[in-house]
Amino acid sequence: MGAADVVPGVSGGTLAFILGIYERLLAAISSVNTAAVKLLLQGRFKTLWQHIDGTFLACLFSGILLSIFSLANVISYLLEHRPVPLWAFFNGLILASLPVLLRSVSWSALRIVLLLLGAAFAVVVGMLAPVQLQPAPYLFFLAGAVAICAMILPGISGSFILLILGMYAPVMLAVTEFQLGILLLFASGCLVGLLSFSRLLNWLLEHFHDATLALLTGVVIGALYRIWPWQHNQQMFSPWQYQQQVANHELLPAAGALIAGVLVIALLLNLERLFNGAGQGRK
Repeated sequence: MGAADVVPGVSGGTLAFILGIYERLLAAISSVNTAAVKLLLQGRFKTLWQHIDGTFLACLFSGILLSIFSLANVISYLLEHRPVPLWAFFNGLILASLPVLLRSVSWSALRIVLLLLGAAFAVVVGMLAPVQLQPAPYLFFLAGAVAICAMILPGISGSFILLILGMYAPVMLAVTEFQLGILLLFASGCLVGLLSFSRLLNWLLEHFHDATLALLTGVVIGALYRIWPWQHNQQMFSPWQYQQQVANHELLPAAGALIAGVLVIALLLNLERLFNGAGQGRK
C-alpha cells in the first residue's frame, strides 16, 4: 500500500481492497472513537489495543511508512526515467484483481449502474489538471486531510490528488529531506481526514454492502484510465504513437512489468493459503 500511495494515479486503498483487508481496515480505523478515548483515560491499555485491532493497524501502518520512506526515491526515479514499465506494473496489479472484485458482489441492475458511475467518477478525477503553487504551512495540513480520503478510497490516488492540488512535489521533498515540521503538519491532516472519512465508508459497507462494493469496484476500473502506460501531459497514446511523438514505447519491458504485476497479485492473494498449507504440513 505504501508503494502504491507514492505513485500518482495508484491508490493504496486499491491494494487493500483487492487483497481483502479493506473492510477490516475501515472497521479498525472507525473504532478509534470516544469509547477508545475512555479506555485510554482509564488505563485499560490491553482492552484498548483489542478494541482498535491494534496489532493489525500497527503492522499495516508500519509497513506503509517503511515502504514510503524506503521507496520514495526509487519511485520518483522510475516516474521520471522509466514511467512506462512502472505504469504497466500497476496495470497488471489491477487487471489481475478484477475477477476477484467482480465475484465478490451479487450483481443486480442497480449495482451495475453504480459500477458504471464509479468508473465514470474515477475517469473524471483522472482528467483533472495539476496546478503549481508555493504552499503555505497550513496547506500541508489541508492537503493531508484531503489526500488521505483518496488514499483509503480504492481507485482514487492520494498522490494524484496531491498532484492536482500542487502539493505532490513539496510533500515528496519533505519526505526525502525529512522536514519534520512539515511532515507533522501533513500527518495531522491525514489523521483528521482518516478518522472522519473512514467512518462514512464503514457505515456504507455496514448498511449497503454490495452496493458500496459495486461502486468501489467501478472506481478501481475507472482508475485504469489514469495509469495507462503510454501517456504524456495527460494525453493518451497508443504505444506506436508514443514512440513517434514522445519517447521509446518500451513495449517488451512494459509487457514484462504487466506480467510481473499479475504474478505479484496472484502470489499475494494465495499467500495466506500457502502459509496455512505449510503450517499444516509441519504439524
